[in-house]
Amino acid sequence: MPALVNYSNGDGEMYSFRANPMELAQLCSIAGDVYSPACKRARISSSFAFNSGESNRQPSIEILPDECLFEILRRIPGGKERGACASVSKKWLLVLSSIRRSEICKPVSSCGDVEMESGESLEFEDDGCLTRSLEGKKATDLRLAAIAVGTSSRGGLGKLCIRGNHNSSGYGVTDLGLSAIARGCPSLRTLSLWNVPMVSDKGLSAIAKECHSIEKLDLCHCPSITDEGLAAIAGNCPNLSSLSIESCSRIGNAGLQAVAKFCSKLQSLSIKDCPLIGDQGLSALFSSSPSISKVKLQSLNITDFSLAVIGYYGRAVTSLVLTGLQFVSEKGFWVMGSAKGLEKLASLVITSCRGTTDVGLEATAKGCPSLKQICLRKCSFVSDNGLVSFTKSARSLESLQLEECNRVTESGIIGAISNCGAKLKSLGLVRCMGIKDTASGISLSSLSQCSSLRSLSIKNCPGFGSLGLALVGNLCPQLQHLELSGLHGVTDAGLLPLLQSCNAGLEKVNLSDCSNLSDEVVTTLARLHGGSLEVLNLDGCRRVTDASLAAIADHCMFLSDLDVSRCAVTDAGMGYLSNAEQLNIQVLSLSGCCYLSSKVLTCLKRMGRTLVGLNLQHCNGISSRTVEVLVESLWRCDILS
Repeated sequence: MPALVNYSNGDGEMYSFRANPMELAQLCSIAGDVYSPACKRARISSSFAFNSGESNRQPSIEILPDECLFEILRRIPGGKERGACASVSKKWLLVLSSIRRSEICKPVSSCGDVEMESGESLEFEDDGCLTRSLEGKKATDLRLAAIAVGTSSRGGLGKLCIRGNHNSSGYGVTDLGLSAIARGCPSLRTLSLWNVPMVSDKGLSAIAKECHSIEKLDLCHCPSITDEGLAAIAGNCPNLSSLSIESCSRIGNAGLQAVAKFCSKLQSLSIKDCPLIGDQGLSALFSSSPSISKVKLQSLNITDFSLAVIGYYGRAVTSLVLTGLQFVSEKGFWVMGSAKGLEKLASLVITSCRGTTDVGLEATAKGCPSLKQICLRKCSFVSDNGLVSFTKSARSLESLQLEECNRVTESGIIGAISNCGAKLKSLGLVRCMGIKDTASGISLSSLSQCSSLRSLSIKNCPGFGSLGLALVGNLCPQLQHLELSGLHGVTDAGLLPLLQSCNAGLEKVNLSDCSNLSDEVVTTLARLHGGSLEVLNLDGCRRVTDASLAAIADHCMFLSDLDVSRCAVTDAGMGYLSNAEQLNIQVLSLSGCCYLSSKVLTCLKRMGRTLVGLNLQHCNGISSRTVEVLVESLWRCDILS
């Protein structure tokens, strides 16, 4: 950098200096962003050393105390000029980042003053339109200081996300870096701190003191932050609307009580794995914050009392997620539903809560008249009786998802579908081991059709077979999305009735790893639903051959995504697809198709007019040279090989 200052030592000698090129290269790598020292500006003690008549001196400007440099730099008006000064040295960067927005001097117009260039403005835009994210080794105090200086003249920093690294001991973001952000970025509205063990209450308090517009705070794995830091945010940021706390071992009830006292606009609350947070903090928060609409509680030491408070005061709650609440019993869920306060609750997710039983589930349905979506995971005490009673009372239910609810059997599923005939749109079952293929004893005449159901997903339920699938098909004539994954007990005889009973036209079908399905199912599917089918996944259906591809080529004119990985298709089958002019397949997966050879090159080239994605992994019969030719020919297609 050119010489910046000439300095006289009083003996007539003049000294000039240039910035250290090593420091300049390091600072320029930060891309124009800039760090903050402590509030008290210590003087710099510098000395001149003489050796054999030669002087070894620091650049003269560096001899100035921080106080003097502070006064000089705060008189630099424009953002570009401040950014240039920040690149001179670390010291200048530190001093610049210690200057608050309000401390920057505006020039006073006078006859003797130099006029500003036309069009240049000294006013700082403060709408907080910028977003910055630092992760891993890039999350340092130096970069935060650069951000604090660099964003002030570019619209102001509105969102800052810091994701540190626990493995980098001795490095990373500290309170000094956050203090620099606080002084330089008063427009900050969103702050996310992950894995920053060296940030304590001091840093968070600095943010609270300067950044009064904070609306969203996300703290994850911040072991040095306590109730004091959270209370500082609550007391100075009344617009806080979203609070997320995860694995912060020193934040407890006192912090939540402060939020309850000062943050009446809180709308979203997520707390996970914080051992010091209990009933006292949550009850204070819900009883004082009437606008909370989204709640997520996971792995907390709360009891039935907290759920009772939520059930009574949660009148604005629309989404509730409860996970791993080991101290909540059946009584807690029953009281939550019976309190009649969750009138607006639309979405409920319960995972691994031992207190979720048939009694509590039925009470929840009765106390939540607006409930549209429910997902139960690993609720081992919910049985058929509870599920059927729940669906009778939940008159607005549109989506039912069950995962590892092993006391629920096929009878309960059929009863639930029949009870939700007018509203239910989506049904999902995942690893429900209690389902067995014993539907032969169920009478169709006693069941009502579920004409509203549009999506059916059954994954890895080994007991679900052809009998149950045929029965479901008769009850759900308007299916559009069908996912049957990992169901080895389903055969052509079970799936064909469902395909024939779907009147609306299937659009998305996933039959992956249904190893007992054959070409008969695919040809029927193509013939009956080819006019609507857009996505078809046959991955792992080893009995599917070229006959299926021929049927797809003849009937599926709107198909855009086809997966025949690990199927018994050959080059001839690909020829059927490539010769079908009406086909417009965009994504094609042939992974693990061992019967394909390099002769398929011509077919794939012909299909290349529409292909944007092609998977040829584990196709051992296709040579690497063939793949290279395809990469050159299909230049706009992403090819995996």
